[in-house]
Amino acid sequence: MSANHAGHHHHHAHGGHSHGHHHAPADFGRAFAIGVLLNTAFVLVEGAAGLWVNSVALLADAGHNLSDILGLLIAWGGAELSKRPPSKRFTYGLRGSSILAALGNSLLLLVAVGAILAEAIKRLADPPPVAGQTVMIVAAIGIVINGLTAWLFASGRKGDINVRGAFLHMAADAAVSAGVVVAGGIILWTRAEWIDPVVSLLIVAVILWSTWGLLRDSLGMALQAVPPGIDHDKVAAALTALPGVAHIHDLHIWPMSTTESALTAHLVMPGGHPGDMFLIDLQHRLMHDFGIGHTTVQIELSVDSDCHLQQVDTV
Repeated sequence: MSANHAGHHHHHAHGGHSHGHHHAPADFGRAFAIGVLLNTAFVLVEGAAGLWVNSVALLADAGHNLSDILGLLIAWGGAELSKRPPSKRFTYGLRGSSILAALGNSLLLLVAVGAILAEAIKRLADPPPVAGQTVMIVAAIGIVINGLTAWLFASGRKGDINVRGAFLHMAADAAVSAGVVVAGGIILWTRAEWIDPVVSLLIVAVILWSTWGLLRDSLGMALQAVPPGIDHDKVAAALTALPGVAHIHDLHIWPMSTTESALTAHLVMPGGHPGDMFLIDLQHRLMHDFGIGHTTVQIELSVDSDCHLQQVDTV
């Protein structure tokens, strides 16, 4: 395509701009703020209770809950940065920061899993004395706080993997707290102290299973893989089926953020440029059928059409 660019005709489809299309509810800023405040208060209460009753378990859990606050702050930061407008240097804005936040959160969850696993193995070898009722009461408060925070993000977890990261972090912690209450109750009933580390191992398995999906999806997005939920072959088939299109090539689909996708493609149309309405319709169709909000297509008259190229952008 390095041939005579002077003869190119540029057509821009200005109808139906599709910037900022979100599949998740638009803004979780309030949910993040409430989540951070609730969890900070809980960490302070749990830490104070740990010091008051001299419980290492409570102090350790307070430390673990600090990672929740960090996880929420990472996700919140990613969501806010991704709203920044484009600049000359960052021509897409900072939309990709939500992808990095989701990736960071999945790695943070894996670190938390490692810490729980190490502690559980240590306790299996040498079960500590039974955790008292205070531990169970504080853990029960933890279920409420973490469960409520997870619920704040539940509606957005399918459409935005950054929100899913925040949701998983809080849901995982609610599960840990529930495990502490259940294990504590069974131990008080049966005096079988090995139950506590066994419950911890079960919780680790659950968190690992859910974190793996987040890690895989966020890593894929960071490497600009076709976003989850968009079928490359179906998009290719839809473009090939358009009237006048003989062939397509150089089809690229990638995530701009955790909620927005972009596409570029070359359409070979021997009959010539189809007109702006074709482009506007194509843009709307890709948004409606596949959730792709940023489309750029290049029209070519033949496959090896370096010299007869008509370039078309729909932004």
